[in-house]
Amino acid sequence: MMRLFTLVAVIGLSIWSLPPAFGKTDSDTLTKKEAVELALKEYSGKTLKITNQGSYYIIRILGSNGRVLDVQVDKKTGAVRKD
Repeated sequence: MMRLFTLVAVIGLSIWSLPPAFGKTDSDTLTKKEAVELALKEYSGKTLKITNQGSYYIIRILGSNGRVLDVQVDKKTGAVRKD
């Protein structure tokens, strides 16, 4: 009985310590959805397009004034700036 408990405990801890297959790990970057949320906090409007450009996303936003704006969002830091 004690062997079974030990085996179950070891297997459970091993599985628990593995990184999630589809979740975030420490080295992961922002998702597109998170990048859009950050961009829209800085520049209100409607998202038109999201482009993956290496270390950042480019979010194209249609502003309330009718102008189109491209915004860069850094994938690691979440920094937002006009393109």
